[in-house]
Amino acid sequence: MGSAPASEDVYLRPTVRTAVKILVVGHFAVGKTTFVGTLSEIRPLHTEEVMTEAGALVDDLGDTQDKTTTTVALDFGRITLSDALVLYLFGTPGQQRFTTLWCDMTRGALGALVLADTRRLERSFDVMGVLEELGLPYAVALNDFDGAPQHTLDEVRDALDLLPETPLVRCDARDPRSSTRALVSLVEHLLTRTSELEHA
Repeated sequence: MGSAPASEDVYLRPTVRTAVKILVVGHFAVGKTTFVGTLSEIRPLHTEEVMTEAGALVDDLGDTQDKTTTTVALDFGRITLSDALVLYLFGTPGQQRFTTLWCDMTRGALGALVLADTRRLERSFDVMGVLEELGLPYAVALNDFDGAPQHTLDEVRDALDLLPETPLVRCDARDPRSSTRALVSLVEHLLTRTSELEHA
């Protein structure tokens, strides 16, 4: 298992009152491991393994020919958003054969952030479809890859057939500020949704 450098501050602040489980989902090679590793304030847990020739037969590398590892269970990290709120991030495997595994991981999750890639937008439909079947609210973050086609957010919203209330933002999974903004868009969506349900 690999890991990335992180803060030595491994203990929760004494002011934290709420801990929330968030899933980071998306198709194969969309940047979930990078996203979790970028944001985690603790040393993230990665379950990456070297890709084999057998995996190459079922995992379409397409625009990711330089990818040599893949997540086989989960990525795990933690980020404190405020003095009172901490998020536990669970990055899921992207291959379809692991869908049952990450469906199990939705238990106890408050919501999900779907990472999408404009080079392969169509692959996001299966992921969003599973979340909708499970009734798990989500936001979508376009992970900006170098050389990827550029489309307006309105064009992407139409292509993905997103509901008007579903947040759609751009992010760079390698950049902490950009990734934090994507996560905040999901949290704000969840808070709004919770408030609306309470007043319904």
